[in-house]
Amino acid sequence: MRVGLWLMAALLAVRQITVVLRQPPGERLTDLGTWTGPGGVLHVPGSLYDAAQFTGTPFNGLVLKPFASSAEQALGWGWTFGTLLLVAVLGLIVARAVPQPVSRRTALLAAPVAICLLMLSLPVRNTLHLGQTSIIPVLLVLVGCFAARDERVSGVLIGIGAAFQPTVLLFAPLLWFTGRRKAAVSAGATFAASTALAWAAMPDDSWTYWIDEAAGAGLAVNPDGLANQSLHGALLRFGLSGPLEWALFLALAAAVVYVGLRRAVRYARDGQLLLAVAITGCVAVAVSPTAWQHQLLWVLLAVVGRVGKRASDRPVWPVAVVLAMTLPAKMMLPNMAVLHPIRDNVILVAALAAACFVPFLSRTAPTFDRPVPTDYAAPVAARWKWVPLVPFWRRVLTRPNLLLEMLLIRVGYSAYSQVRLAATAGRSTAEEHGRQIHSIEQALFIDIEHWVNHAVVGVPWLKDFFNFYYTSFHFVVPLTVLGVLYVRRPVDFRWARTALGFATVLALIGFWLYPLAPPRLMPGLGFIDTVHGAQDFSKPDYGTLTALTNQYAAMPSLHFGWSLWCGVVIVILAPKVWMKVLGALHPTITVMTIVGTANHWVLDAVGGAMVVGAGFGIGYLLAGPRARSVPVPPAAPDEPEKAAVREPDRSLT
Repeated sequence: MRVGLWLMAALLAVRQITVVLRQPPGERLTDLGTWTGPGGVLHVPGSLYDAAQFTGTPFNGLVLKPFASSAEQALGWGWTFGTLLLVAVLGLIVARAVPQPVSRRTALLAAPVAICLLMLSLPVRNTLHLGQTSIIPVLLVLVGCFAARDERVSGVLIGIGAAFQPTVLLFAPLLWFTGRRKAAVSAGATFAASTALAWAAMPDDSWTYWIDEAAGAGLAVNPDGLANQSLHGALLRFGLSGPLEWALFLALAAAVVYVGLRRAVRYARDGQLLLAVAITGCVAVAVSPTAWQHQLLWVLLAVVGRVGKRASDRPVWPVAVVLAMTLPAKMMLPNMAVLHPIRDNVILVAALAAACFVPFLSRTAPTFDRPVPTDYAAPVAARWKWVPLVPFWRRVLTRPNLLLEMLLIRVGYSAYSQVRLAATAGRSTAEEHGRQIHSIEQALFIDIEHWVNHAVVGVPWLKDFFNFYYTSFHFVVPLTVLGVLYVRRPVDFRWARTALGFATVLALIGFWLYPLAPPRLMPGLGFIDTVHGAQDFSKPDYGTLTALTNQYAAMPSLHFGWSLWCGVVIVILAPKVWMKVLGALHPTITVMTIVGTANHWVLDAVGGAMVVGAGFGIGYLLAGPRARSVPVPPAAPDEPEKAAVREPDRSLT
């Protein structure tokens, strides 16, 4: 596993190099080119800030000036490889700083995992694309806190980091209140000396940055843009401006600094210095006038905090942080107006949560190293003895964490939508596959789509019913089934959810390998699209319909597949006969709907049934039969206490 993780880290590094250096010269390292190119602000007479393109401190510009004469190509290669080297060093330091004690396995895997997460994070990717210096302050702080043995050297490193990003100076109070007062004084003195040096070398630029633009708050072209994930940026996005906005920002910033630094000091004294550093960095992100995407690496470090007393709750915080730092915000939250304030500020929300609200466990807490264990069903061999079960895929008997499930379902569906949208090979290929499917159905005498479609169109109320069923029940019924199972049958929820996930992944493979035009998008066959209306086949892009979905993702049919999954789950688990009947009716009505509305071929439904069957089968092969639990009778007084659940039999159903 360790070798595999190091290999993954190397592959991610190669990919980042390839992505950056394969871009045209004018599109890669755009910020670096703006600073050091032929017309760059670093060697053009006048102020650094005249063009509103340079947002760093005057000290930042002073350090970068020697690069202004470097060859663009050599600088690009050197900057990219140098940044990747810094990321690798950063990952190694983070791995060494993980709070002790840790198992030997964790110690061996920490470094490659840290480097992989850093490579995937939005700040590092953004830094590599733009050619920014934002990794340097983070690395200087970590080296100062964890590698430098002399306190004064530690303070010098942190002070230089603060000269690059002024809010990094908040680490000085952390050092002071944790007993490293020489380091705190040295950090403050180094910051003051570096700033004074830049002021002496560039007095006009220093005045512009510190006085006219209030420590860089007004330098950006769009300070209210989504890239500015600070309290100041969020308040501007909420429509506030002027003295009121500044007063509110300063009040909120003071509260965040007070609460966040108190928490950081407490966790540092508790022996969790890396978590304390991460919390202080999150405070710096929140209270900075501008915290651009490439400056938000501090939030990712908060993943080391432990949250939750139960073992099943432990993954929630790290998963949420990793997803927030690696994926676009729109993948984590649906496109609903009520959620836009959170979606637009998701990294700021994560930073504020880490700084002020998340109840990280103390090392003295009894559940810090020994969380409440998860209940598992006894391992049961599969019916095919030659199929080995996956050792770590155990059957869990406790209810999963709701927040984690909702987050993973949302991200999984977003990924499904993105892959579905990308899985297209063009109109000609999809129509050719449509003709193939139609020919096979004719050979099998099951080409009933045209007759059913026109029969439905001839009955207006039936057409309206099928249209409503097609557009409404596809998501409502599966989500309802999952919700009921989560509340009433948590063990069966895991079993059913796993099968649905595997079926959906298999369907995506089908969409990618076999793009297929549905009947309604086959010219010349006379089908009537009852849901979307008539198609103009003379337009080359008629099949796209909208930019939101891939109209050629028809084989297999997940409309039928998901409905069949619902029917199977309800028929197996429902306690009443009438419920089982309703469950069986849902896939029956769905198959009539997708054929009657000309949205799928009959063989698409067969494909949907196959991936659902494979989904249940894969879950069975990995973990064995579905786990079932019943209450155990109370133990006798002289008997040891037994588990709350047990598995009564080993049958599949």
